[in-house]
Amino acid sequence: MNLRTVQAAIFDMDGVLWRGKEALPGLVELFQFLHERGIPYRLATNNSRRTQADYAAKLADLGVPNIPEENILTSGIVTAAYLQTRYPAGTGLYVIGGPGLIHELTQAGFTLCDHDVSAVVVGIDLEFTYSKARHATKLIRQGAAFIASNADRTIPLEDGLAPGAGSIVAMLQAATDCEPIVVGKPNPPMFETAMRQMNARPEFTVMVGDRLNTDIEGAKRAGMKAVLVLTGVSTREEAANAPYPPDLIVEDLRELLRHWS
Repeated sequence: MNLRTVQAAIFDMDGVLWRGKEALPGLVELFQFLHERGIPYRLATNNSRRTQADYAAKLADLGVPNIPEENILTSGIVTAAYLQTRYPAGTGLYVIGGPGLIHELTQAGFTLCDHDVSAVVVGIDLEFTYSKARHATKLIRQGAAFIASNADRTIPLEDGLAPGAGSIVAMLQAATDCEPIVVGKPNPPMFETAMRQMNARPEFTVMVGDRLNTDIEGAKRAGMKAVLVLTGVSTREEAANAPYPPDLIVEDLRELLRHWS
């Protein structure tokens, strides 16, 4: 794979740039490289818990200051944009999710409530309870649409993998016998939004991620190059048998930069 033909880049964050509160090797050097070469980039995460400002602040804490908020794309942002194409402002939504998802849906003009809702919207929720699951199940069975910001069943933290939004989605899917509409990776909206913002063409864009069934699959389906880093979820052995194999596998961001430069 010749990375020198790359004109734009998309990076996942959890498991690529950091694990939990720990920066991964090569983080600071990566952004120095991108800025020195003038390579446009977007940081695209399926995690909807944080806002753009939260992620910019986290990067600053990890040694990468002054990242423009518009360079950060969350599944919460894409979910709100998706819903705006289907429901008018003021539409009632029942939300299972964190502050980031709630912020984006509120900013988009939706009303967050418990009853008379058109859709149940699900993201990562660190305060998830059986009571929330029971109420969401009732609403979906009564006819509310079932929208998931993403279907990642795990998230990588410092001490290993923890349940992700997809674990909550799977529980509700089992309880409702209803297939959710999933907005985040590997589905097209996240990739299309990132490339549109950068005015980039897929054949000259690379996706760098740690998860085969979201980052890598979505990129390959979109016609992009794909690099798997082994600092997050997926392994080299899993990549060997993946239906959408990556173009390149690297141990971490430092090895990626060695290939790129």
